[in-house]
Amino acid sequence: MNATIWHNPKCGTSRKTLAILENLSKVDVEVVEYLKNPPSRDKLAQLFRDAGMTPQEGLRLRGTDAEERGLPDADADTVLDAMVADPILINRPLVETEKGARLCRPQDTVLEIL
Repeated sequence: MNATIWHNPKCGTSRKTLAILENLSKVDVEVVEYLKNPPSRDKLAQLFRDAGMTPQEGLRLRGTDAEERGLPDADADTVLDAMVADPILINRPLVETEKGARLCRPQDTVLEIL
């Protein structure tokens, strides 16, 4: 099985999720440091769709200015545009496999798509 993780190495939950993936011999992991290589707007929209969530639900509030910018109450297009322009606004880690995508908070959520 292939898995892609949009990862921030400074995030404990992201590191724990990556460790789960790396410790499973059946999983070939692609790590994308999304702050350096953010997903495209279309990819981000697809990840949220596949995870069954809205862009607003994938918005990182802690440690960002999302609330000051009114993003929690903004429409999906505005949130996606903001995330593409400033990827720190993307909550992490997002993981995608052929079984779907998940925002892995808590990290054990990744097991749902393995």
